[in-house]
Amino acid sequence: MSRPAPGGGPAVAPGGYNAGMPTAVTPAAINLRRLAALRVIAITGQLLAVWTAAVPLRMPLPLQPLVTILVGMALANVLTGLRLRRTWPVRDAELFAHLLLDVLAFTGLLYYTGGSTNPFAPLYLLPITLAAAALPARHVWGLVGVTVAGYTALLFFYVPLPGVHTMHDDAFQLHVAGMWSGFLLSAGLIAWFAARMNATLRDRDRLAAEMREQALRHERVLALGTLAAGAAHELGTPLSTLAVLLKDARPDEPPGERKLGTLRGQVARCKEILSSLTAQAGVARAEGGNAVALDAWLREIVEKWRAMRPEATVREDVSGDAPAPRVFADQTLSQAITSILNNAADASPRQIDLSARWSGDELAIEIADRGSGLAPGLSGQLGASPVTTKDEGLGLGLFLAQTTMQRFGGDLTFRPRDGGGTVCRLTLPLAALRVPAL
Repeated sequence: MSRPAPGGGPAVAPGGYNAGMPTAVTPAAINLRRLAALRVIAITGQLLAVWTAAVPLRMPLPLQPLVTILVGMALANVLTGLRLRRTWPVRDAELFAHLLLDVLAFTGLLYYTGGSTNPFAPLYLLPITLAAAALPARHVWGLVGVTVAGYTALLFFYVPLPGVHTMHDDAFQLHVAGMWSGFLLSAGLIAWFAARMNATLRDRDRLAAEMREQALRHERVLALGTLAAGAAHELGTPLSTLAVLLKDARPDEPPGERKLGTLRGQVARCKEILSSLTAQAGVARAEGGNAVALDAWLREIVEKWRAMRPEATVREDVSGDAPAPRVFADQTLSQAITSILNNAADASPRQIDLSARWSGDELAIEIADRGSGLAPGLSGQLGASPVTTKDEGLGLGLFLAQTTMQRFGGDLTFRPRDGGGTVCRLTLPLAALRVPAL
């Protein structure tokens, strides 16, 4: 797990340096670490080439300046490794400076080994390619300018390779000029195409990050909107009860103790719904909840609903693989199940059956009533859009329930019940609710 660096900087691994990884993890730091690894390979190969030329081939090379340059590069690589252990973030300019150092060191090696006649001279393209893949265009073109200047200077100033001066006729010089021209063309093409490609990739990554952030914001807004709309829908029942009681009240007739108890209960229920909405709006997830066993969560939903609809009767059957998985008791899902129970109670308050089954990866809940059944032409609209057959209904209950199911990867379906009535089936993947084991 990483933590933000002080001052809003890049992520920092706990405990500072860890297993050779830089503490300031940035793209430039990752590329600098890769460059240090490539240097090890390059220095090893260059030492092997110098040894092969000096020992088996017995070529009188100027070993002192060659070894000095290679030892200096090895020391610079050691210092690079130590630098990567620091918490300072690596910037693009620093990576460019390291590549520039490699180009200068390579130019020095070529100067003492034949200059532009050295068959390894086209390796100038390697740092250009690395820069084009990792740095902005201005750094790439800067490195191209330095390598072109170095290669051009080596056409005129260099220490010839011993034993090959006899080859320096006009034809060979034409060959060297052709190599130089090919290098110029290759360097320009690499810098232009690779830099353009790198810029395109950077734009794509930035756009993808912005889209992910926007999608996350939209999801949170949708969750909060669903929560608020669900709370408003839940408020409909106690407010309707209050309206009926107040409509029947008379100024000259004090309400009885039973009626007062009902009024207090409904007002308390309204306060509970509003308090729940306020609490959930203040947490990181608008659909916030807590970890609880799946069977306990389902029974808690039913018990709260019984308190809200004491006139209704529900028979519940909750079972599944034991032990029941621990899930995130999502508030919007609780509201969705409550809304369906309310619809069933409106259709047949005395004959409601709730059956919940879960397996290893899915939860299925069926809520059945003995009402008049699905109205002709409404079965395809239920859950897809706000639909109601009640005189004072808004038609939001099933619509919000379906929206919530889909947000968690589930579904809501309806079918006629044998003997009359309707069966509403909710299916949810448990992966969307399961609390990871610690």
